[in-house]
Order: sequence, then structure tokens, then C-alpha cells
Amino acid sequence: MEVLTRYFPDLSADQVEKFGKLEALYADWNSKINVISRKDIDSLYVKHVLHSLGISRVCPFKPGASILDVGTGGGFPGIPLAILFPEVQFHLVDSIGKKIQVVQGVVSALGLANVQAEQLRAEQVKGKFDFVVSRAVTQIGEFTTWVKGKFKPSCIHSLPNGILYLKGGDLTEELEAIQHLVYMEYALSDYFREDFFETKKVLYVQL
Repeated sequence: MEVLTRYFPDLSADQVEKFGKLEALYADWNSKINVISRKDIDSLYVKHVLHSLGISRVCPFKPGASILDVGTGGGFPGIPLAILFPEVQFHLVDSIGKKIQVVQGVVSALGLANVQAEQLRAEQVKGKFDFVVSRAVTQIGEFTTWVKGKFKPSCIHSLPNGILYLKGGDLTEELEAIQHLVYMEYALSDYFREDFFETKKVLYVQL
């Protein structure tokens, strides 16, 4: 938990409390439905929570924004971002019902009124969003086809509406599929010192 307060010293008492509950909640749910690898539970705050919050370093969401998290799995990056941005609406979707069951359980336990979680494929989601976030659910070229047309026409952030995608490693080959689009890579090692982030990035794609 201290890793979060080191990088995010302005968290409110309520946010600290909610973040502090995540480890026990995920350990409990993971014992019933495996959504996080067992070895990662011990490093939940670095490999899942802080990793998710890396998106906030690239684009701090403004009050009133709406964010779609596609392929959320156990709720990442959506749940940590929803705690950090309580005045932003988050719609978390995954095609696997058991994963959404975990998400709904965690959201309920934390009392996160700004999160809606549904078992849906990206293509089935209704509505328009400021940003779509995700954590490496597929190649970025394919992902852009899933979420095309899901964006609001007006923009309230410094970055135009688009995708904020958590990826790792060398993306050279993968990025060939989106050469026709405006995109930017942000190295998370510029924001976080832990070794885990050495090859981790946020990939922004304007759609």
C-alpha cells in the first residue's frame, strides 16, 4: 500500500481506505474464482494497482468524463482508476461472466457508485466515451476495430478522445497495424521506479 501513497501523496482518507481493502478482497475472490495469478497476489499493488494508475500519469481524467474498460478481467485498470477519479464514470466490460462477478463483488464491497460492470463484448457496448482503457487484451490493431465509433465527438482533455492501452515490451511490429493513425507511446519507467515498469508502456491511440 505504501507504494501508492508514495506516488500519490494527495489521496484522501476515503481513497486510502478503499485502496487498502483491495488486497484482502482480491485474495478472497481469487480463492473462489482465479482472476489474478497466485504469485501476483503478493505484488498486487505494484503489478495491478499501480500499473493501472499509470494511465492517470498520461491523462488525468476530468470530472464528468466517461471511461470504458474493455476486457477488464478482475477489474483492471478500471477499479483503481475509479477509486482515483470518483467524479468520473467507468463502464467495465468483459465477455467472461465469472470475471464480471468478481468485479461486481469488489465494486459492491468498496461502495464504488461510479462503476458499472457488465458481461459484454466490446462490440455490444452502447454509448460514447471520452476514453477506452484496457490492459493488453489483444494486438492493438485488432483492438481499434473493436472500439471504433465508441468515442464522444467533443473533447474535454488535453489529449483528444481515444484509447489508453497498457502494453509491455517491444511494440515495433505491433504498431505497424496502426501507422495510419495518430498514436504515442509513454514509458511508465518515466513515472515509476520499480523494475516491473522497465518495459511497460501506455499506448495512446487517437480514434
